[in-house]
Amino acid sequence: MSIQIFVSDMEALIKPTASLIRLADGFVFTEGPLWDSSSQSLFFSDIPADTIYRFSDSQGVEVFRKPSNFANGLAFDHDGRLIACEHRTRQISRSAGDTIGVVVDRYQGKRLNSPNDVIVAKDGSILFTDPLYGLRDGLGGPGEQELSFQGVYRVAPGANEPTLLVDDFEAPNGLALSRDETILYIADTIHRHIRTFKVRDDWTLSGGDVLVELKGEEEGKPDGMKLDVNGNIFSTGPGGIWICNPDGDILGRIKIPEKTSNLAWGDKDHSTLYITASTGLYKIRCLTSGSCS
Repeated sequence: MSIQIFVSDMEALIKPTASLIRLADGFVFTEGPLWDSSSQSLFFSDIPADTIYRFSDSQGVEVFRKPSNFANGLAFDHDGRLIACEHRTRQISRSAGDTIGVVVDRYQGKRLNSPNDVIVAKDGSILFTDPLYGLRDGLGGPGEQELSFQGVYRVAPGANEPTLLVDDFEAPNGLALSRDETILYIADTIHRHIRTFKVRDDWTLSGGDVLVELKGEEEGKPDGMKLDVNGNIFSTGPGGIWICNPDGDILGRIKIPEKTSNLAWGDKDHSTLYITASTGLYKIRCLTSGSCS
């Protein structure tokens, strides 16, 4: 059985009998799933393979971009352009067709570490995390760390320099905004927890308390996460995808047979959860739904 129910509220989010479907395998380490509503397809990265793929029911898996500069997290801006966290170039890129440009690659004159995960806010702001993982050989490196911290940043619309939002993480990774964009959720993979910050109108943050810890003996840690329409948190963790309510209470888990890295809502009703997990790509239908942006 793929679904574990810890609290009965979980049954309103996903059927206990829901089936986990493996869509494709044979990858090295998949990441960055992103649903494209215009083409009804899923973009995702294979970081060590230096490739961005696209999956659709009609065409299966196709190479979208190779080399990808060891791309990780992906997002669309409000003009439908692809935003990518590139490990090798240590930059946030933006592309339309075959034209790829640099959004940001430095903070106060020093090269970023390796942008990891990215989201786009309603006002067009680009938020991203910048841990060290992409400096490792085989994941975009080897590279030398120039910044003394691992930060979370915002790029204002039209800006070419990021603003540092917070820098007290050991390994900031996945991030998500509440629907009203007053709460920012950030995962710290090393500490195996998710923290929450209050977002002020000027994009400064306050708070930073730990909302939930996701620990266990099975393979996997907090990495990518997404919220559903009611603010429930779907996050990678030991043994699969953990589901928590907005108060941080753990409701249940979707068991995945390999280490999970990230997830995205997809399909026309935004109720299918697409999951990247090491060598495989999976999906599972839910009773709840989320945003595909």
